[in-house]
Amino acid sequence: MKTRFILPVLAIGFLIWFLATLAFRFAGHFFFITDSPAILMGLYLAVIPVLALLAILTFKTFRLSGLENVLAGVLLVLPGMIIDAFVIQFFEQIFPNLLPSQAATFGSWLMWAYSIVLLTATATGLRKVRKLKL
Repeated sequence: MKTRFILPVLAIGFLIWFLATLAFRFAGHFFFITDSPAILMGLYLAVIPVLALLAILTFKTFRLSGLENVLAGVLLVLPGMIIDAFVIQFFEQIFPNLLPSQAATFGSWLMWAYSIVLLTATATGLRKVRKLKL
């Protein structure tokens, strides 16, 4: 297994986290509308193709296959998951433009988003491993 992709993929994961956090910090009150079930469902659904595509593009950029995809998926979400543990704890200070009552929904949405990347990485990685064994 090649390892030259590890640091760049970690950096991409951090960059995605940073840009998403900035979007929520400065514009979250415009789009993170938790009192509308339709908009909230739209946010949960919209993240599926966006993050799946970002993950797949990352795998293709570094020409990864099999279990390398799984590792890359973990590396993509790891920076954000570590930092977001503290972001959620200090939600009101970091996101003064959002209501404190939105913190739980924000945490739930983050877990969903990270799960999408991990599921994409696992599905694409294991599919390639299975093809190699046949």
